[in-house]
Amino acid sequence: MDSESWKLLRSVCILSFLLGSFCVYQSLHAVVAAQEQQDTQPSVTLQVNASNVAGRLIPDTLFGIFFEEINHAGAGGLWAELVSNRGFEAGGQNTPSNIWPWSIVGDQSSVYVATDRSSPFERNKIALRMDVICDGNGCPSGGVGVYNPGYWGMNIEEGKKYKVAFYVRSSGDVDLSVSLTSSNGSLTLASEKITASASDVSKWIKKEVVLEAKGSDHGARLQLTTTKKGSLWIDQVSAMPVDTYKGHGFRNDLYQMMVDIKPRFIRFPGGCFVEGEWLSNAFRWKETVGPWEERPGHFGDVWKYWTDDGLGHFEFFQLAEDIGAAPIWVFNNGISHNDEVETASIMPFVQEALDGIEFARGDANSTWGSVRAAMGRQEPFELNYVAIGNEDCGKTYYRGNYIVFYDAIKKAYPDIKIISNCDGSSSPLDHPADYYDFHIYTSASSLFSMYHQFDGTSRKGPKAFVSEYAVTGKDAGTGSLLAALAEAAFLIGLEKNSDIVEMASYAPLFVNTNDRRWNPDAIVFNSSHLYGTPSYWVQRFFAESSGSTLLSSELKGNSSSIVASAISWKNSSQDYIRIKAVNFGDSSVNLKVLVTGLDPNVMKVSGSTRTVLTSTNVMDENSFTQPEKVVPQETLLEMAEEDLTVVLPPHSFSSFDLLKEPAKIRKPVSDSSYQKTSTM
Repeated sequence: MDSESWKLLRSVCILSFLLGSFCVYQSLHAVVAAQEQQDTQPSVTLQVNASNVAGRLIPDTLFGIFFEEINHAGAGGLWAELVSNRGFEAGGQNTPSNIWPWSIVGDQSSVYVATDRSSPFERNKIALRMDVICDGNGCPSGGVGVYNPGYWGMNIEEGKKYKVAFYVRSSGDVDLSVSLTSSNGSLTLASEKITASASDVSKWIKKEVVLEAKGSDHGARLQLTTTKKGSLWIDQVSAMPVDTYKGHGFRNDLYQMMVDIKPRFIRFPGGCFVEGEWLSNAFRWKETVGPWEERPGHFGDVWKYWTDDGLGHFEFFQLAEDIGAAPIWVFNNGISHNDEVETASIMPFVQEALDGIEFARGDANSTWGSVRAAMGRQEPFELNYVAIGNEDCGKTYYRGNYIVFYDAIKKAYPDIKIISNCDGSSSPLDHPADYYDFHIYTSASSLFSMYHQFDGTSRKGPKAFVSEYAVTGKDAGTGSLLAALAEAAFLIGLEKNSDIVEMASYAPLFVNTNDRRWNPDAIVFNSSHLYGTPSYWVQRFFAESSGSTLLSSELKGNSSSIVASAISWKNSSQDYIRIKAVNFGDSSVNLKVLVTGLDPNVMKVSGSTRTVLTSTNVMDENSFTQPEKVVPQETLLEMAEEDLTVVLPPHSFSSFDLLKEPAKIRKPVSDSSYQKTSTM
């Protein structure tokens, strides 16, 4: 090597050493700066007593869900029926009536449609008459007829199968094409021919066909078309995906979102939906059972849309069983928003409630149990809770009506727990009840402060059921992080008061983005896509709380913006301590967790995980374009023995699962249900 090359090599080595030293200095400086910044941040300490004697069991029922037919949650949502207004009843009983959203294929020079009262079903007499004026080559090449776009488009996917069923009658031969097409009808995704002789269709007959899609369209429609001149009648047209949960008719992706909350109960079929603006439009369970073709359907005048009641009394009990949740049936007590039945005349409503319980719980040979059995269910459903009305406590006849219902139900079914509409959190009820209902919709700051709502509630008397809670108004947007954080703090308060609060559920659960009647909601969807709002993800944090053990814990320090709790829970093979903490403030806070009560010679806290819900702005939301903008992020967490110090980011909800295991075993755990980030 010549001297010039040696000098160059030496210069490079010196420069590399200097650059490396500078990088090390910068890294050390950053670590020191971060440590200094952490040292200057506000600090609080959570002292947790993890001994067995200090804990209190949380009710198995604490966290569940509330399903209401609102925002097209069921019709056009969880209930997978694709056809809207399948029985042509939505336009009313006066004929001819509006058949929306059905429309004609062709024009009035080739086809004329109108409703009449010729249906074979006594409870829904409206049917569609279609007069085909053109014939053969005189008709458009695709034929003429009617189409249904479903609920803002049918989600048809290539390779999937769809069962189409309908009733037809004609005075002549039938040659009908049943097709799934693109949104404008120009592309056929699947099609089958239905042919029948005049003698076969002189009376109403049911036709079924399974269509396999050869293409996909999120906004598809169902068409019934023909080129054969003459008149025919059509009624009760259904199109269902063959692939629904257990074949029970529930849309798989929306069903899974519910399952992932691990709800311990489901309240149904609604709140205001049960009442109606007028009693004539209230949900009446007897109209929703039996064969789907025979159900009359009804107009839900509170939320302003028609439902065919395919998701009826039977299906709600089936849903509860499928998700492993205790059913809580809310029934009408003779009161709507605008009219009431006097107590002296309430007995028909009481009998309706008793019959509804018998439908669920009765022997297959009982009057209403036999109706259930005829629907394919011999064994009774579980039903241990009923709610007498919804938000009716202030109505003139509520208390009088309530007592009649209460006495009759307790006499026939003494084990059933009865829920009153009246709030007993601040003063005792003036009537008997097993639970009282508590609803709260308010601002974020108000709900955050309600962390203490039940601290002073009497522990005597009925338990509390917080069946509807949510942040609403400006703070909520259409599902903001800010709203979710306040709700998280409120739920921690309920968890700590679970000796008196035995059940709680967010509301509303679902919203079809095409018909947002309430804002915000937990799960947002359209025909093909969905996402959870931050409020939905908060509920996931509490999935293991029901039936776990609440540990004695105390926050010390300046904790005005911090709410925290500790529980002990286990899965099939491992035990955990879960710390949950909300930082509602705009500054980071150091949280030191001191866990006592564990035998250091036998147990050690190790292999822990940290899950954080936060974002850059408190008003951040998820959307169809950014469905995971605000979702929990999970990392592994290192800690020393029983002590843990962590930083709670501003405006965040954090949980720490501390794995309890024998000291020599160190096995990291993770939860695939949350978003993962790299280990720090």
